[in-house]
Amino acid sequence: MSIKGGVAIVTGGATGIGRAVCEGLAARGAEAVVVDYAHSREAAEELAAQLRSNGTAAQAVQADVADERAVHDLIDQVTATHGRLDILVNSAGVTRFIPHPDLDALTDDVWQLILQTNLMGPFYTARAAGPALRRSQGAIVNVASIAGHRAAGSSIPYAVSKAALLQLTRSLATALAPEVRVNAVSPGHVDTRWHRDHLGDEAAAEVARRNAETEPLHRVSTAEDVAEVILGLLEMNMVTGQTLIVDGGRHVKYGN
Repeated sequence: MSIKGGVAIVTGGATGIGRAVCEGLAARGAEAVVVDYAHSREAAEELAAQLRSNGTAAQAVQADVADERAVHDLIDQVTATHGRLDILVNSAGVTRFIPHPDLDALTDDVWQLILQTNLMGPFYTARAAGPALRRSQGAIVNVASIAGHRAAGSSIPYAVSKAALLQLTRSLATALAPEVRVNAVSPGHVDTRWHRDHLGDEAAAEVARRNAETEPLHRVSTAEDVAEVILGLLEMNMVTGQTLIVDGGRHVKYGN
């Protein structure tokens, strides 16, 4: 498939990796890019306006992927407006920063919040978008995390949700075949607002510096680095059920 002329939905598209994907889709000639958001209305509308000014039919649509009804409404709105859907990128995600030994802090509410958004959200969107994607021979890319491969990450529920998302990717790749390809990316540390908001600018910069020292490529990823891989997977016609780790090669040294 080709991104050029395609219609795409990017969940969590207002900020971070999702925003970089939206910009990359537009740059590669997507006909329409739907910027899905749950809370970041201002950022989503600003991005959609930017994309429209550059010639892409873009719109910001509020739909919390944890809400199955909202997901169905999103898909129905996009297919009714554009007549098709070719691309789905599941970038929406949440976490809570909880040290792994603090098991008492892992309340049912924390588990439900994270699993509902990070796991059920991509399932809801894939299921709702499936018929339209089958018709267009489309593709899905899920944004997982290196935390899904190892005992790390912002919290245990976050790591569990991303590990489950990797298995969901493999399962959907078989369930939606042969018409729809489903792949995933697993970013390591990415220099985004997400870390800076939690740690503060100085602490986030120091964490990024330390991580860069341990990566073979000697720098941490940007949102644009991850988006480049996502865009590549969308156009790889013989690749499905796969996960690409995007962390500058750091994972090959884990455990050493």
